[in-house]
Amino acid sequence: MVTVSLCMIVRDEEAVLERCLASAAPLADEIVIVDTGSTDGTREIAGRFTHGIYDFAWSDDFSAARNYAFSKGTGDFLMWLDADDVLLPADLQKFLEVKARLTLETDLVMAPYHTAFDADGQPLFTYYRERLLRREAGFRWEGAVHEAIPPAGRILYTDAAVTHKKERPGDPDRNLRIFQKLLDAGTPLAPREQFYYARELYYHKDYGQAAAVLTGFLRENEGWVENNIDACRHLAYCYLALGQPDKALAACFYSFRYDLPRAETLCEIGRILLGQNRPKEAAYWYKLALSASRKDTSGAFVLPDCYDYLPSIQLCVCYDRMGNQALAEQYNELAGRYKPSDPAYLHNKAYFDSLKAPAAGSDRV
Repeated sequence: MVTVSLCMIVRDEEAVLERCLASAAPLADEIVIVDTGSTDGTREIAGRFTHGIYDFAWSDDFSAARNYAFSKGTGDFLMWLDADDVLLPADLQKFLEVKARLTLETDLVMAPYHTAFDADGQPLFTYYRERLLRREAGFRWEGAVHEAIPPAGRILYTDAAVTHKKERPGDPDRNLRIFQKLLDAGTPLAPREQFYYARELYYHKDYGQAAAVLTGFLRENEGWVENNIDACRHLAYCYLALGQPDKALAACFYSFRYDLPRAETLCEIGRILLGQNRPKEAAYWYKLALSASRKDTSGAFVLPDCYDYLPSIQLCVCYDRMGNQALAEQYNELAGRYKPSDPAYLHNKAYFDSLKAPAAGSDRV
C-alpha cells in the first residue's frame, strides 16, 4: 500500500487543529506541520500527533509555505488540509479505500471540497481540489494567495470529500492586502490571480474596480474556462450592485460562449428578470436550470441548490406572480422534495393551504 504524508501550514489554530488532525490521522502515515508564527497552543496540539513540526517565516505567500511543507513530506503521496478542515467518518472511510487501491501509476487525486452548508448540513458550495499528489511527480504550488496546483498527469477522481468547518472569522482583508502588495511592487498578476483579485474587490464592495478587472480578465481571454464562466457571473453581480441590470444580463449571456449554460448562471438570469418583475421570462430560465447537468469534475464552483431546490422554489414565486396558483403550488411541492424542512417551502405550503381552507363560518361542501 502507498504511504501518505499529510502536510499542513498553520498559525494560531488551537481552536480547530486537534479536530482536524484527529479526523485525518488514520489516513496519514506521516504528519508534517509547518507553523508560520503561532502564539497560542497550536504547537502543543500538533505535538500530540507528530514530531514533524517546522517553523517557516511568513512572507505573504501561501505557495511558498505550502511548498516548504511539501518538501518535508516523505510519503509516496502528499496530502494537504487546512486546520479548519475535517474528514467526516464516511469520507475518511472513502479516502482509506482510495489509499488501499492507489498505486504510483496515479499522479494526482482530485476530491470534492465542501465549504458551505445549509441548516441540514447539506453542501451549498462545493468544488474539486487537488488533494493527494504523488511526491515524485514534483508538483509545485502557484500563487501567493488562492494558491493551487494545476491538475496534470494521470488523474483519479473520487467522491471522498473534505469538509471545511470554519469556526471563527479570518482576516477579511488579508487576501486583498496581499494582491495589493504584489501590484504595488510592480508584480504582474497571472490570469488566475486577476480573477481572484477581482473577486476580492467584489467582496469588499469595490464594484466598479471589480468590474473593470473582470472585464480586462475576460478580454485577455487567457483564463481557465471555469474561471471565465464564474467571472461572467461575478461581473453580473457587480453590475447589479451598480444598478445596471441590463449589463448584468449581458454578462451572464456572455458566459455561454465558453460552454453550455451552468445552472448557477441560469438562476442568476432568472433572479435578475424576477427583480425586474418579469416573471414569465424568469420562469423560462429557471426551467432551463432544472434541466441543466452538473459538471462537478470540471473543477467549477458548484452551487448544488441551483440544480434543483432554488429553481423550483423560484418557479413557485414566478407562477404565483402570474396568477397560476396551481402551477405555483406544484413547484413548491417539488422544492419540498429536495428540502422538506426548508422555511420557504413550509411558508409557501401554509400559504397554499390557507387558500384552500373554507372561510370562517362557511358551510363545508
